[in-house]
Amino acid sequence: MKAWISAFRLRTLPLSFSPILLGTLLAASHDGFRWSTALLAFLTTLFLQILSNLANDYGDGVKGTDNEERIGPARAIQTGAISQEAMKRALYITSVLSFLSGIGLMAVSLNSWQEWAIFLLMGLSAIWAAIQYTVGENAYGYKGLGDVFVLIFFGWMGTIGTYYLHTESLNWVIFLPATAVGFLAARVLNLNNMRDRITDERVGKRTLAVLLGDKLARVYHTFLLLTTIILSVAYVTLNPSNTYAWGFVILLFPILVMLTKVWKVTDPKQFDPMLKQTAISALFYAIIFGVGQLL
Repeated sequence: MKAWISAFRLRTLPLSFSPILLGTLLAASHDGFRWSTALLAFLTTLFLQILSNLANDYGDGVKGTDNEERIGPARAIQTGAISQEAMKRALYITSVLSFLSGIGLMAVSLNSWQEWAIFLLMGLSAIWAAIQYTVGENAYGYKGLGDVFVLIFFGWMGTIGTYYLHTESLNWVIFLPATAVGFLAARVLNLNNMRDRITDERVGKRTLAVLLGDKLARVYHTFLLLTTIILSVAYVTLNPSNTYAWGFVILLFPILVMLTKVWKVTDPKQFDPMLKQTAISALFYAIIFGVGQLL
């Protein structure tokens, strides 16, 4: 049980919940909140994140990417705590749970068959993306596309999709904070990839950090942060309400401090403790930004 709980990597949940929370709070600020939608959205995200974590463990373990040179926490397949067959069964189970939870979410939120068709396709693509990041010969995480998929699922689909499930309406300006929280999620992935850049390159895992190299990966990290600030300011400017909407600026100082630390890193191991801090900053952003709009 301890091995499975460790493999679930529950510490990643704050990051995955961030776009769902932001989309929910933005919907509530537009009088569109529904408890049933919120609870099932978080449950579906929980299953999808666990599925993604297990698939990541399985894919990197089978390929030999996770080896004795790995800097981060040891993985279940790598250490032999969980067998490949057991992990494969767990992938089937969590895929089914994600699908069933998603169907329940659509049942309480959508009315037309057109909406059902679109969200069913989105749900199936989320399950596919959770698995295909490291599993299989065409794993997109090995081709430098991980950041793109993070933006799509942890930004646009997570935030805008949740907003629509609550309100059954689209508002193009939601794209701005959705992109911002997606970039914050991409910062976590980039930190992880900068930490593992040398070992990933040795085993042929071509993440964006590997393709960019050390210095440009840090430049990219800076771009993600600065663009997040610009997008947030743009949204609040286009939706003037009250001073609470500017509450997110209190996060700028700690986030800029973390960015300064990124540029000072000389040993890849120093990136590891920053992962948790960066993930939590994304959650705080979703809470403070969303509550500011709600107030």
